[in-house]
Amino acid sequence: MSRVLVLNSGSSSVKYQLLSGGERLASGTVERIGEASSPVPDHEAALKVVAAELTARGLGLDSAELTAIGHRVVHGGKTFTEPTLITDEVIRKIEELIPLAPLHNPANLTGIEGARRLRPDLPQVAVFDTAFHSTISPAAATYAIDREVAERLSIRRYGFHGTSHAYVSREAARAVGRPLGNVIVLHLGNGASASAVSAGRCMDTSMGMTPLEGLVMGTRSGDLDPAIVLYLGRTGGMSLEEIDALLNRRGGMLGLCGDNDMRAVQERLAAGDPDAELAFSVYCHRLRKYVGAYYAVLGTVDVIAFTGGVGENSSLVRETALAGLEALGIAVDPVRNRRGDRLISPDGAAVKVAVIPTDEELEIARQTLEVISRTNRG
Repeated sequence: MSRVLVLNSGSSSVKYQLLSGGERLASGTVERIGEASSPVPDHEAALKVVAAELTARGLGLDSAELTAIGHRVVHGGKTFTEPTLITDEVIRKIEELIPLAPLHNPANLTGIEGARRLRPDLPQVAVFDTAFHSTISPAAATYAIDREVAERLSIRRYGFHGTSHAYVSREAARAVGRPLGNVIVLHLGNGASASAVSAGRCMDTSMGMTPLEGLVMGTRSGDLDPAIVLYLGRTGGMSLEEIDALLNRRGGMLGLCGDNDMRAVQERLAAGDPDAELAFSVYCHRLRKYVGAYYAVLGTVDVIAFTGGVGENSSLVRETALAGLEALGIAVDPVRNRRGDRLISPDGAAVKVAVIPTDEELEIARQTLEVISRTNRG
């Protein structure tokens, strides 16, 4: 059976998984790339470590069963709205998008270029985090600023976590035994995003031009009055770099209570810590607002799907975020929820509530094979 190697190249790490159909044959992470004391000086060396680890398991990169390599790329801008076979021209266009994702796209490109040098004969595919959200309407994607400025600087809502939202929305429909209908996906990890999906197409999503917008996250503030940024500069005397750090790395749950791990927050909540109580309340209030907003966007909702580290493991977040929405047909069965069932809504509920473990690597592999299949047919 065909095998696909999925690579996720970050600034200082390379994560990999080797998949065959739905089976995960191998996985691992090479970390501390380029650090002073690290034996891995760069991404090319990291990919050689990956190759050596696979060879040691009898799954070498030279295997005839290895069909393709799929790469996670964070930002596709308006250029890439679907998974794409990698060519020199595609690499050039991804490079042009670096200003939109300066921390992520360069690392993604380094992984792509290294893998192409290791296996130049093998088709390789870029799967973009933003692509699934490219179907949202102009009304949902457009910010109300000067049109010429927005067009010149490519300012619009792009959305992220797209491979997760694609996978979970499809699996949620399968879990409740319905065709693809209207699904609200809540991807809750250290980064968090929501999406409204209808018949497999994204209609709206909470992250915007960057991953900062939307839900409260581990270290990101989420939605914020934009004038606060001006105020921090003019009155607070903060530089752009300081404001960036405040909102992206010292905001969210960390900024509110000093902990960005929801498990620690819940332990403090149980102990009566007022800071943890406020942080948890803000987190769930924002979630509930987005559920209500996306109910309005979709008109009707068949399934609400929780995923990600927090979404899959915190029964308290799921229960609290959906509390008080019974009039919309949304409810959580407390026993099923605490037990961690796949379906946690009561029998007969108008809106099913599901817990769906995400599998972004499997989704990248699936999309990679679809591109290869299309290319071969063409």
